[in-house]
Amino acid sequence: MIYRVRHLTRYAYGSPVDLAAHIVHVTPRDLPGQVVRWTRLDVTPPPVRRVDGADYFGNLIAWLYHEAPHRSFDVLAESEVEVAFPPPPPEETTLKWEDLVALARAGGAPAWQVAEFLFDSPMCAANAAAGDYAALSFTPGRSILAALLDLNTRIYTDFRFRAGVTTLSTPVEQVLARREGVCQDFTHLMISALRWVGIPARYMSGYIRTRPPPGQARRLGSDQSHAWVGAWLGPAHGWIGLDPTNGIVMRDEHVVLGWGRDYADISPVHGLILGGGNDELTVGVDLVPAEEWEDPPPDPA
Repeated sequence: MIYRVRHLTRYAYGSPVDLAAHIVHVTPRDLPGQVVRWTRLDVTPPPVRRVDGADYFGNLIAWLYHEAPHRSFDVLAESEVEVAFPPPPPEETTLKWEDLVALARAGGAPAWQVAEFLFDSPMCAANAAAGDYAALSFTPGRSILAALLDLNTRIYTDFRFRAGVTTLSTPVEQVLARREGVCQDFTHLMISALRWVGIPARYMSGYIRTRPPPGQARRLGSDQSHAWVGAWLGPAHGWIGLDPTNGIVMRDEHVVLGWGRDYADISPVHGLILGGGNDELTVGVDLVPAEEWEDPPPDPA
């Protein structure tokens, strides 16, 4: 599947910003199953200096510096991306979850590259309550993939997608108690649960298809940046993407921007400003099959 992606982030400041430095994660990365055919990043006002590179995790980023007063800041990222992620392996070919936990904790050559996703991170610590919730899926002797798919489906079934009831600082315990939230909440919840169990898990950032396939319901989380979970299946099968917001596996409806330990590592735009106040943020995202792309949609008001 070939997609066109358009991601506009717009800040309107109540008073001028005199100096600003930002890091933006809005460019999809090449990886197995995903090829970026072309991409461009337009910034208004133009920065006095721009440096493109990669962060610690290999995600593509741009450093933007402004040294003149401005009342708005727009970041428009457009890309064409071809995705063809393979289906999950047969469940019976994956390790028992207890064996995977032992392998991950032992480290060494098979697991050293995933060890950092076992430990607490600033926004996503291993959580006992989340671990207790996950325990129903991780029954003795079950394969790691069967357990992960079951947990993914349970979160989708047990929790309600509802915007505005949580913030990025809402702790996992509150998400568990409320049984509602948005994709970031469900992703942090599942990662916290997996880290408590002892399974390496990472925060995936990207997009999900805006228009539904014929006859299917619209995917939740469209028209915004999306988040889901990357979980390690072991050295033979590597990572799998699991979307608890929609109860699906990452296949042909997702485009990956990048990953980190939690949202803080892969926030689309973050930085420092001198000035401003009473800021307004508007974000608009479209992910559409390339053959269906028409004129660019209007900027969000």
